[in-house]
Amino acid sequence: MNLTRKWLGNLRSRTLAFLALAAAICFTAVACSGGAESQSTGGVKPELVADYIHTALASDRTAYTKHVVNRAKKLEGKPKEDGVLEVEATEGWENSNGIPLPAQMFRLGSEIASEDSAFTYNLISTWYINDAQGPKSEFEKKAMAEVEKTGEPFRDYQEVGGKQYFSALYPDKAVAEACVTCHNTHPIHKERYPDKVFKMDDVMGGVMINIPLEGA
Repeated sequence: MNLTRKWLGNLRSRTLAFLALAAAICFTAVACSGGAESQSTGGVKPELVADYIHTALASDRTAYTKHVVNRAKKLEGKPKEDGVLEVEATEGWENSNGIPLPAQMFRLGSEIASEDSAFTYNLISTWYINDAQGPKSEFEKKAMAEVEKTGEPFRDYQEVGGKQYFSALYPDKAVAEACVTCHNTHPIHKERYPDKVFKMDDVMGGVMINIPLEGA
């Protein structure tokens, strides 16, 4: 559990530092008063802010997947021949000596981000295993459909609870064998989506980033 606690501690530190940076960038992006049109012409464009945020999130998650999860000696109870870390990457990590799966580590960071900030990010997917990660709003359903169709990010403005947001959904692709194996063999995935078999580089879902444009 020492390794898990160390990673969670590092995750919280990285997330809080990242939020401070994101907040500073967002403040610059919305420094001009007025509507979304004027906000996009002064300071940093929200499109660029979202791209910066996504690059940081994706890099951290990919590094964790490739250099930690892929190096574990077990993945969901199955031995990995090339594993060198004496741990298991498993969905049930909280009740074992294991470490979180990449999607779980990502969610832990998003929960920290949402504690004290209107800025949020999360994973969504048409083929969700966790019910909290299915597309819910019409905006998310439209964005997810476009990302699956084109493989490119979908960006637009939306209003949620009377507040204006710039939101962007980025394709979440299978970057490591662990991503494909976990989903294809998961009991819920096999029950809900028996005909969906992911391969490397497939779009498995999307990373949704919501940046508040008012009250910064």
